Amino acid sequence: MQEKETTKTPEFLELADLPVQGRLLALDPGTLRIGVALSDESRLIASPLPRIERRSWKKLLNDIRKLIEEYDAIGLVIGLPLETDGSESPMSAEARNMAHKFRLSLQIPVFLQDERVTSYEAKGRLWEKGVDLIKSRDLVDSEAAAIILTDFLSILKSASK
Repeated sequence: MQEKETTKTPEFLELADLPVQGRLLALDPGTLRIGVALSDESRLIASPLPRIERRSWKKLLNDIRKLIEEYDAIGLVIGLPLETDGSESPMSAEARNMAHKFRLSLQIPVFLQDERVTSYEAKGRLWEKGVDLIKSRDLVDSEAAAIILTDFLSILKSASK
């Protein structure tokens, strides 16, 4: 499988390895926690799943393999944290490295998705839902992963037109 990178516009999208239907799993990588989200089979909705505590590569890979198997996911989308001007951030290299390792370790295509300001948007969404600050700390990573996945699903929809 090849690693794919997307931007917010569909003209840069190459999706040859991705089946037309099936669930997609998304990750919002952080240094301590990784947010997780899943699409439905028809790829209309992205829903947050419980976050994963980041301890080691081996544990992370095992956790992601279990989720892929449990939900029969056919693709993995990893948030690529770019600066607001589109330049690389220190976490961009980490996300690219993670995507590369997953590409080598999994049998499904791995995509990178621009995730600028998703954490801020996730905090705003949780605040609008009335989630208190303490509880939102537990939910924000996976809410951000759901936003990353929603952006990717929008690009897929645009690309299929």
